[in-house]
Amino acid sequence: MALKGLLLAAILTTVGAFFALDLDRFLTVEALLAGRASLAAFRAAHPVALPAYFFAAYVAVAGTSLPGAAVLTLAGGAIFGLALGTVLVSFASSIGATLAFLSARFVFRDWVQARFGQRLSAINDGIARDGAAYLLTLRLLPIIPFWTVNLLMGLTSVRSWTFYWLSQLGMLPATVIYVYAGTQLSQFRVGPGLIVALALLAGFTLMARRVVDLVKARRVYRRWAARRPSQYDYNVVVVGAGAAGLVAAYIAAVTKAKVALVERHQMGGDCLNTGCVPSKALLRSAKLVSQVARARDWGVGDARASATLRDVMDRVAGVVKAIEPHDSVERYRRLGVDVCLGAATLTSPWTVDVQGADGLRTLTTRSIVIATGARPFVPPLPGLDAVGYFTSETIWSLRDLPPRLLVLGGGPIGCELAQAFARLGSRVTIVEAAERLLNREDEDASSLLQARFASEGIDVRTGHVATHCDASQRVLHATHAGQAVALPFDALLVALGRVANTEGYGLETLGIGTTAARTVDTNTFLETAYPNIYACGDVAGPYQFTHMASHQAWYAAVNALFGTFRRFRANYRVVPWATFTDPQVARVGLSEDEARRAGTPYAVARYRLDDLDRAIADGDAHGFVKVLTRPGTDAILGVTCVGEHAGETIAEFVLAMTHGLGLRKVLSTIHIYPTFAEANKYAAGVWRRGRVTSGQERLLTAFHAWQRGAGGLGAVLRSAVAAVTDTRPAPPLE
Repeated sequence: MALKGLLLAAILTTVGAFFALDLDRFLTVEALLAGRASLAAFRAAHPVALPAYFFAAYVAVAGTSLPGAAVLTLAGGAIFGLALGTVLVSFASSIGATLAFLSARFVFRDWVQARFGQRLSAINDGIARDGAAYLLTLRLLPIIPFWTVNLLMGLTSVRSWTFYWLSQLGMLPATVIYVYAGTQLSQFRVGPGLIVALALLAGFTLMARRVVDLVKARRVYRRWAARRPSQYDYNVVVVGAGAAGLVAAYIAAVTKAKVALVERHQMGGDCLNTGCVPSKALLRSAKLVSQVARARDWGVGDARASATLRDVMDRVAGVVKAIEPHDSVERYRRLGVDVCLGAATLTSPWTVDVQGADGLRTLTTRSIVIATGARPFVPPLPGLDAVGYFTSETIWSLRDLPPRLLVLGGGPIGCELAQAFARLGSRVTIVEAAERLLNREDEDASSLLQARFASEGIDVRTGHVATHCDASQRVLHATHAGQAVALPFDALLVALGRVANTEGYGLETLGIGTTAARTVDTNTFLETAYPNIYACGDVAGPYQFTHMASHQAWYAAVNALFGTFRRFRANYRVVPWATFTDPQVARVGLSEDEARRAGTPYAVARYRLDDLDRAIADGDAHGFVKVLTRPGTDAILGVTCVGEHAGETIAEFVLAMTHGLGLRKVLSTIHIYPTFAEANKYAAGVWRRGRVTSGQERLLTAFHAWQRGAGGLGAVLRSAVAAVTDTRPAPPLE
């Protein structure tokens, strides 16, 4: 530890002395040109010493991460010419970079990884996956400044020798260009050579990117080269006709590309057939039954509702059928999409076999988009198969209401379906291993929902870990706080999340890998291991939402069609979602729990809906709008909305965060009265009120008293001083 401190002190002393003595004035182009004659004379008198001094100075500058490496590189060309300048700069920069790398590793790596490992996850993942190629890419493409790469790589697991030789190799092309530019600067004129050098500098990033892409592509396609078609049937083949696949195919069709869409099951995928659409239709029917049961709360007496599960499920099926034409084979064929019904298998990076009712068909394509979705996760729970169970895909076959429904899982799917069946008349028990429902949301949100469930008769068993099922007695056995618990049921719904559909499509044969979350491994452009094969939607993650699938599909389709000229990185900066229970729970950005875990400073502005006129009038005065901001600013870090219409209410904050608008803009926007959206403005008002200090209130009181003639100017001046010194928060308003 002492040695680390000494090394750090030595580096900081060197850097401090560099700036204190104003040595950076020597590392400018102007200083280089002004001193050229003196340097030439010194070199003539000391032909060996000057290169040695230059080499040592370059190593010192690079090793201590001081500014000036670029000017020294130009100086190498101006003083020593292209050949010797390139040799000196190439080795000095690589050695200096390695010294900086080793210093960062020795002093900081353990501490930084322990404290900031999550923020460095992208670099760590890149090193773990393909460290050499990752470093070479950073060196060839100046994505991160020279000195930053040195220090950051020291914090990773890359080997020292690998870092050195890849730095030497990766920086060489740019070194040659910079040194050549230095030889032209030494001529004191803007000639053709300087123009060429500057053009090379400007175009180097683009050229290097293309070279890196070509090298990677050649390596990954090597074993398939003999099977590459000379021409293709399609510009893109999309595998999977769920939310992501439909959007990708639509984009390809409207841009006049030739596209094939392959679906082995149902057009529309999970969202239309077993997910978003049927669940929301079920929830609406169940909510109506609940409202009728509470009719007296709205001043309506003797209201009754008679609902059978068969009738409700028939309505659900009717809603699906009404929306079905939007995603139908006929519609997409009218758009120009070649819809192929059958099982798809990728047999090479450019061929997809489709086994349909009419036999086997092979499609050749320039690009492929994998959009195969996900399926319910079913745990290997002993006795589960014997007892029989439903999932979010099979629950829609129910036509008789189960007297006792046990829901295994307290996430969004489990909570939505549990509340719907409880309102239709089932006695529902939720079994959740975590300590609360909706574990991804803040505790205040999940607690409010859990209290609502309790008021509706839902038995919520958090902290219960399922161990096995007893088919003979139809009982789920679990443990809670070390005690055995037996939970009987008539029907069991497994709602433990979803797992990506990656098997059975030939991905293993091609060597397309998966992540720890069992999704297809993609980069920020949604490319897989093959630059012409993309993945999007639930199969790619990291968010399994229909709106995210559509969002990713745009990037995947555009990159697949036009990536030769320009590629777009998928943007996950602002991702909203909602759970459509009653009350709804919606979120965008950071939650309080996430901010605390990440050590992110934040301030909270909360507005309770029991104070909102529209919520009171509607009989839905429960919930809140909670906004996290960066302390001292109105910048929005995250928002949680709980209450009626939360999924719609939060849209204003999603827009604000997407376009960098703060709470001042929300506060200054006119909101229609009376609406639930007014809660957003009132939350912004809470934030604004929180910035008022006691001193400012005293100043305002004194000012208005002076204006009325009830106080003197001296009191105003004294209060002005207090406004600066008394920064305590003003007391809340009633």
